[in-house]
Amino acid sequence: MSHISNVRPETDAVIAKIADYADNFKINSAEAYDTARYCLMDSLGCGILALRFPACAKLLGPVVPGTTVPGGVRVPGTDFVLDPIQGAFNIGTMIRWLDYNDTWLAAEWGHPSDNLGSILAVADYLSQKRRKEGGAPLLMKDVLTSLIKTHEIQGVLALENSFNRVGLDHVVLVKVASAALSAKLLGGTRAQIADAVSQAWVDGQSLRTYRHAPNTGSRKSWAAGDACSRAVKLALMTMQGEMGYPSALTAKTWGFYDVLFKGKEFSLPQAFGSYVMENVLFKISFPAEFHAQTAVECAVKLHPQVKDRLDQVKEVRVHTHESALRIIDKKGPLHNPADRDHCLQYMTAIGLIFGGLEADHYEDKVAKDPRIDALRDKFTMTEEPRYTKEYLDPSKRSISNAVQIFFKDGTSTEKVEVEYPIGHRRRRKEGIPELVKKLDANLKTRYSDEKRSAIMSSFSDPVKFENMPVDKWMELLRPS
Repeated sequence: MSHISNVRPETDAVIAKIADYADNFKINSAEAYDTARYCLMDSLGCGILALRFPACAKLLGPVVPGTTVPGGVRVPGTDFVLDPIQGAFNIGTMIRWLDYNDTWLAAEWGHPSDNLGSILAVADYLSQKRRKEGGAPLLMKDVLTSLIKTHEIQGVLALENSFNRVGLDHVVLVKVASAALSAKLLGGTRAQIADAVSQAWVDGQSLRTYRHAPNTGSRKSWAAGDACSRAVKLALMTMQGEMGYPSALTAKTWGFYDVLFKGKEFSLPQAFGSYVMENVLFKISFPAEFHAQTAVECAVKLHPQVKDRLDQVKEVRVHTHESALRIIDKKGPLHNPADRDHCLQYMTAIGLIFGGLEADHYEDKVAKDPRIDALRDKFTMTEEPRYTKEYLDPSKRSISNAVQIFFKDGTSTEKVEVEYPIGHRRRRKEGIPELVKKLDANLKTRYSDEKRSAIMSSFSDPVKFENMPVDKWMELLRPS
């Protein structure tokens, strides 16, 4: 019988590459910084809008009601001042709640701006701490740099590695990316960043149970906040001297690959840079799971031809891509808003009936409208092989859907096809003005006109924004 070697191995190559990138890589892309600023704007607006919804608001605040932490993290749009771990949970949960923040689609999908929960919490806490100790606070450019890097870590890991196919939720990538950049912001060395990342891989990982029928539920809306808070905790523990695990991925029998990834190693098809931020997808028009964005856009275009003939509809034919069929093709009863915003038929039906799709359309009051389920029953879903191929093509990354309505009298609408949603890089010129309008509208739900104007103005000059102290900007986001 051979003995098991207890020689400490070199740090796993993937962990080392993440740590090297987080620690040393210099972002030189003006497009990446510009897009990151818009990403921060959009994520802020999504979080502020979510505060209107009691199911989200009830989860926010300190673990023990009434607790306030001196010099703690300010939660935008609220009076909460929390420790950085709970602050990360609050901010991450707000941003993700309505399924309205940015998206990345590849072998694994996800929402890279989820990482802002960790970044803003750590940056605000650290800036106040430094200022109190006579040092210089972090600047908003540090936030943007961290955002670009968390996008890149999460997105490149997602390109060819499908966590959903082994039943794991994509928030594992939020935890890994946020642990790396939280450690970096906290002053960690390259070795400490690697230790924090190893802790994130060793951690228990979330199952996708709560994203799929018959268990779809609201945990999918706070799972990213949970990952953010855990990442911050692991980074803080690492900075206190807690050790890491160099072969967390590759250890035979006990490592991530053998335990959770069917023995397969990760593929990294390209080096870390700024590709993901430059190509990230924004949800501008609709708070909908991204595989359905173009289907809803098709439905809105068809609304004028259908709205007065809903009782005459025989079939709603949708041509889509394989990923949409796998995760949001859903029949039968829908039990809650989380169920509805992951049902392509429901979202498309709303577009056909109402000529738009808003967060309120997922609530019970609207869902009781009998026209919705009547229309859902008439959907036929078909995979279009070209759509599936171009969804995975790095040069295209389309998210195509086509919708056509057939009536009982034998007539039909034209087949309306949309390949690239307005939030796609190919439609940036068209999309950015709408993204700014989206932020302004979302801020109106929480702030006075004076405060809203000040927040909007903070973004207007990119150079001034990047040089603004983080703690001053977070103070600006207080409700009064």
